Parts: sequence; C-alpha cells; structure tokens
Amino acid sequence: MGKQLQMWKRLRGGLLLVLGFMLSPLSWWNDLFFNLPIAYGFGYLCSLWQPDWLLGGTLVGYWISNLLGILMMQIGATDVVENEQKPRSLKRNILIGLASSTVYTLVILGLVEFRIVDISAIFPFV
Repeated sequence: MGKQLQMWKRLRGGLLLVLGFMLSPLSWWNDLFFNLPIAYGFGYLCSLWQPDWLLGGTLVGYWISNLLGILMMQIGATDVVENEQKPRSLKRNILIGLASSTVYTLVILGLVEFRIVDISAIFPFV
C-alpha cells in the first residue's frame, strides 16, 4: 500500500511540476499561450469593476500566474524528489515564490517601460 501511495504522490508531483513550469517565469516562451491570456482575463475582470483597471489588473494577473507557477513547481518537485514525509515550510515556499515572481514581473515591466517590448497591439492606449 505504501508503494502505491508513493507512486500517486510522485505522479501528482510530476503533474504539478509540469503545470507549474508552464506558468512559471522559467518558461518565458510560453507566456503567449498561458500567462498572458490568464493575465488579460484577470485584467478584463478588473476592468468590469473599474474601466481604468485593465492594465493594472493585467499586471497583477501576470504576477499571480507566475507566482502560482513557481509555487506549483516547488510543491511538485518536493513530491517527486523526496522519499520520506517531511513537514513543508509553506511560508518559505510562498516567500520564495513572491520574491522570484515579483522580480520577473518587474523585469518585464521594465522592458515594456523602456520600449524594448512593444505591447501596443494589446494595449493601444499605452
């Protein structure tokens, strides 16, 4: 019974690892397919509340999708790699995720601000 439980735990961890990678900043090439639609959808929902919040909501949605990706990767990697059951430090995982996701989002924001990345097709008012 213990081996089957371990196998399911590793399978779940592998799935979280793959999904987290797709959302994380490590897969910057996948932003077009995953992070940006999620971020734009979040921004759109925010703009329903307040029309001026589309761009800000999109930035927050992008940051959240990256954060979720990093956290999913950390949890998945822990499930796949660890053999014994240890208590996880959720606080540590969240802090690492917050820091790395925030840095990545600020870098992207800087690239847009310095006109290295053009987003006028998505946000013509910027």
